Amino acid sequence: MKSAARLYAVQALFQMEHSGQSIDSIRKEFETHRIGAVYDEDEMAEADLDLFRSILDTVVDRQAKIDQMTDRALVAKWPIDRIDPTLRALFRGAGAELVGKAVPPRVVINEYVDLAHAFFPEGREPKFVNAVIDHMAREARPETF
Repeated sequence: MKSAARLYAVQALFQMEHSGQSIDSIRKEFETHRIGAVYDEDEMAEADLDLFRSILDTVVDRQAKIDQMTDRALVAKWPIDRIDPTLRALFRGAGAELVGKAVPPRVVINEYVDLAHAFFPEGREPKFVNAVIDHMAREARPETF
């Protein structure tokens, strides 16, 4: 349920950026129409709603800090606003969990690399995600390395 919460959070962050919808409308849409919903006998995964909400709230409340941390992990030629929006959502979700400090950094890295594999099954993006989030984790929680 925690992995599903992270997946839904990344999708919600992506949608918020592209639609311009507020966090409240996105949260309501996901909680009402996506998380655990059934469509034509296909059931969407249940998710840890507390984790889903926490990731969204932390990204909204601390986005500048998370984006700056991500920028420092990226090469100078590729600031966060120039990267793929799905990657941006992945980095923001991971950053929210890293600054939240409730989840060990290695768990955050592994979970978001797994999500990168889901979004980019054939690409090199998962290795890139691993490197960037590892750098972010070392900055956010140097005491754990």
